[in-house]
Amino acid sequence: QVQVVESGGGLVQSGGSLRVSCVVSGIIADVGSMAWYRQGPGKEREFVALVEKNGQTNYADAVRGRFRISRVNAKRTDLEMNSLTSQDTAIYYCNAQIGTMDQSSPRPIFNDYWGQGTRVTVAA
Repeated sequence: QVQVVESGGGLVQSGGSLRVSCVVSGIIADVGSMAWYRQGPGKEREFVALVEKNGQTNYADAVRGRFRISRVNAKRTDLEMNSLTSQDTAIYYCNAQIGTMDQSSPRPIFNDYWGQGTRVTVAA
């Protein structure tokens, strides 16, 4: 069974910083890209940042230059958030491309997995 678990959310003052982490576990053959999405109050879920297995990164325009995603190891990604504003208030979700073995294939089969989310609240 595969698990994706986020941690590190909380309350922070406007202009402050916070780091959230995501760890995957279970019977895993490989982990591809890992990404962060967020869903603010009354908003659709939106892409925040992504880190490939090789370390290549991509960011949404709204966070580029303020947020930094890193691949701590094969099964963990951190998102460092700086210069936070009330617009960053959201539940932050981790998404991971996880490969698991199946008798039907000699190679891992990759699927999308999501965590339950961690809440980040930025106080004005």
